[in-house]
Amino acid sequence: MTLRGLVRFFCRLQALAGLLAAGPALAQQAGDTLSADCPAPRLVEMCVELDARRAIDPDAGPLTFRWTMGDGTQLTGPVVQHCYQERKKYTVQLDVLEEATGEVRTAEKLIPVDFTQEIVLNFRAVDTVRIGQPVRFDALDSQLPLCQNVVVLWDFRDGYVTNGRQVQHAFRRPGQYAVRMSLRGNGPDACPSSHCVSRIVHVIP
Repeated sequence: MTLRGLVRFFCRLQALAGLLAAGPALAQQAGDTLSADCPAPRLVEMCVELDARRAIDPDAGPLTFRWTMGDGTQLTGPVVQHCYQERKKYTVQLDVLEEATGEVRTAEKLIPVDFTQEIVLNFRAVDTVRIGQPVRFDALDSQLPLCQNVVVLWDFRDGYVTNGRQVQHAFRRPGQYAVRMSLRGNGPDACPSSHCVSRIVHVIP
């Protein structure tokens, strides 16, 4: 059996932070907290949609499509959707069953799915906190894949700045703080300049 047209495949990466509609924003320079416009983080979903409806051989009769998604998930059908939990590389394997004969075409198609190459600007923190309560800020999912020696910079908008993938901070006055997280990296040549995003933290008495 020969699958005519094989598999029409498209991998739709939904809401990629690396494709910010407004374009990348420059991070503030050291000591300068006013010059940069840092947009809010976007929800980053690592999802794909796979479509094999054009992979039909009239001479073979009905086909069953079995997808092994590379993270332990197995799906069945000509069109499948799946969201991954970890930002890494996967290989999706498509096996095709010819229902009339029971023949299984193993690894009829191997499809690479790579979530490590897009720019991701995002961090996690609570929305509301009390004065003096330590808050953890987490930028573990953020990445500048073309850059070396990436540094994560934090500006808590209360006069305190620090760096690190995971940090803690306690606010000393009530109010709303547009906390900024910036990624700053070095070359090679294609490495973009710094990027930043912000998130509002409400501090209550």
